[in-house]
Amino acid sequence: MPRPSLNETAMTGAERQARYRATRAAGSPVVGVLRPADRKSRMQRWQDTVAALTDLQVEYAAWLEALPNNQQEGAVAEAVRAIVDLDLFELQATGPPRGFGRD
Repeated sequence: MPRPSLNETAMTGAERQARYRATRAAGSPVVGVLRPADRKSRMQRWQDTVAALTDLQVEYAAWLEALPNNQQEGAVAEAVRAIVDLDLFELQATGPPRGFGRD
């Protein structure tokens, strides 16, 4: 999502640089935003992803049941039915290989 504009028109590179230098010269605190590091193991990320797929499959099954009768044979219903018919049991039963003693 882009940041909101300060003015009606976008600033030029020179204006942006001048604002940057003025901020640094004024001694204003520099605010930096860091994203939190993902500290989950591969196994935990795998389990989270399979759980999300399972939840989505349940939602698609509910969507398929809610389709009106006149849309049960259409392309959308066929695509949703293909997702609902996927067997996720094998994904739930397996996991990525453990590697180098870090998992």
